[in-house]
Amino acid sequence: MAELKYSDLLLSVTVPAALAAATAARPAVARRQPVAARMLHVTNGDIAADLIREALREAETQGDITLSADVLHEGPAPSGLLPERWRKVRARYLAECGYADYDRCLADLTEWDHKLEGYRNYDEVVLWFEHDLFDQLQLLRLLDWFGSRDLTLIGRGRLSLICIGDRPGVEPFHGLGQLTPEQMASLLPERKPVTDQQVFLARHAWRAFCSPEPIGVEVALRRDTSALPFLAEALRRHLEEFPWTRDGLSRTERQALLGLDAGFETFESLFRAVQALEKSPYQGDTSFFHSLRGLASPPMPLIRLEAGPGGSIRNQRISLTATGRDVLAGREDWVRLHGIDRWLGGVHLHGRQAQWRWDGEHARLAPG
Repeated sequence: MAELKYSDLLLSVTVPAALAAATAARPAVARRQPVAARMLHVTNGDIAADLIREALREAETQGDITLSADVLHEGPAPSGLLPERWRKVRARYLAECGYADYDRCLADLTEWDHKLEGYRNYDEVVLWFEHDLFDQLQLLRLLDWFGSRDLTLIGRGRLSLICIGDRPGVEPFHGLGQLTPEQMASLLPERKPVTDQQVFLARHAWRAFCSPEPIGVEVALRRDTSALPFLAEALRRHLEEFPWTRDGLSRTERQALLGLDAGFETFESLFRAVQALEKSPYQGDTSFFHSLRGLASPPMPLIRLEAGPGGSIRNQRISLTATGRDVLAGREDWVRLHGIDRWLGGVHLHGRQAQWRWDGEHARLAPG
């Protein structure tokens, strides 16, 4: 499957002068631990996996590496599915969006899950993740997975967590993929045992994310989320992908239209400009392109996509339509014009009146 989160575009995002992004929060200092004899490392993509591999060599230790790298912030994530059915549902969605063909997507998801199922063969499982929505959803699913199978791992150093939102000397910090092997190696002794509180919080939040009613996510945000310090911001960002009450656009869609209106007219420049508006960028370029294709779909497209030289996506030219300008100005509503068929976790929005919307003025969900 194609790299779902990281790309050289995302890792090279710089903030345009007119689009200043906020800095990420600093996590608590972790206590140091010795390196276990045999470890399974789980992380968010191939780039981070390669860096961990180099880090293990730096630390002169052995370990196996697997991924948890599904774009859970997109597509169906309904509760109550058996693992095999879950993987088929996710693989079908990923294939329809062009990440890879169905067989490849299913094979990758199956391989990752099967590697996790062999956790008893290891002295310790180490989870390596970041502060953004993509990674926080991976973390919720994994903590729910382990919490439902083997509570003897929890609090005893057999399940450990590395989760960061910044690193000295890396500005702006977007993720593990920016670090050097030496910096990655320095994180290993800082890992902390996963606690009962973290598992309890993650399981509650994961159930809320997968529920057909999104109000549970707002309930989760009213809980004490300090055990997972990046979770609240990530879940709020998830809710901002619901159609907004004022124009029917998600936050990502609106930022894309604003970027076009500001003069960023190629895919590469627009992607970078939109990611710079995120405090914690979480989309890869494939994911962002999928959003643009939705905006370009008939019968009343908001943007035009024009092939660039040699068919390169990076050089593809993009422009606003008159309808796009009307929606951006709030004179029209995108859902009412076009209809919607979108999954956000376990919530399926469909029809010409979204069942739930995001009230940006009051920062809360509202019935459609």
